[in-house]
Amino acid sequence: MDALAERRALRGEVVVEAAARDLETLQVLAALRMAVFRDWPYLYNGNPVDEAAYLAEFLSDPAAVMIVARHDGRAVGAATASRLARQPAALSEPLVRAGFAADDTFYFGESVLLGDYRGRGIGHAFFDLREAAARAAGATACTFCAVVRGERHPLRPENARDLASFWRKRGYAPLDGVTTAMDWKDRDRPISTFHQMQFWARRL
Repeated sequence: MDALAERRALRGEVVVEAAARDLETLQVLAALRMAVFRDWPYLYNGNPVDEAAYLAEFLSDPAAVMIVARHDGRAVGAATASRLARQPAALSEPLVRAGFAADDTFYFGESVLLGDYRGRGIGHAFFDLREAAARAAGATACTFCAVVRGERHPLRPENARDLASFWRKRGYAPLDGVTTAMDWKDRDRPISTFHQMQFWARRL
């Protein structure tokens, strides 16, 4: 069975599957991104117009994939991936300098999931299906980047989740000295600022 066509029924009757890239689905994903990324550690204060435009551009790559988790028909999470060669220079150039071929590497965009649905294996399903898409496109490596926040950040919650152990279990490791910067408006800031992003990767 084609891994990307597989419907995965997880605990609680959550179904994880590849999704169409129609306008309605993009709008749903945009809303999920804003809801999840508003929390720690991204603290992102986004807007639907910019979100939809970003997603449309990201998914314009024919090899791109969008995975959606649904519960009773309602989208509760989503993840995306596409070829590194189709990403902006701020993402591709640091990785190329680190020895990753842009045409042979898949870049994982967001992986967002509402809090009530965490701990059910959905995150693993997101990685499984994106890695399957990478292999189907002939990629030999997968990568993503994550924001770096200080331990003493004033908005850091006491029970802040650290996903590093989860990523390592999936075979990913941080790339020493390989970072980039992205700008967005934090929910507690009046203007956009740049944020350091650490790259993680694994070979397939």
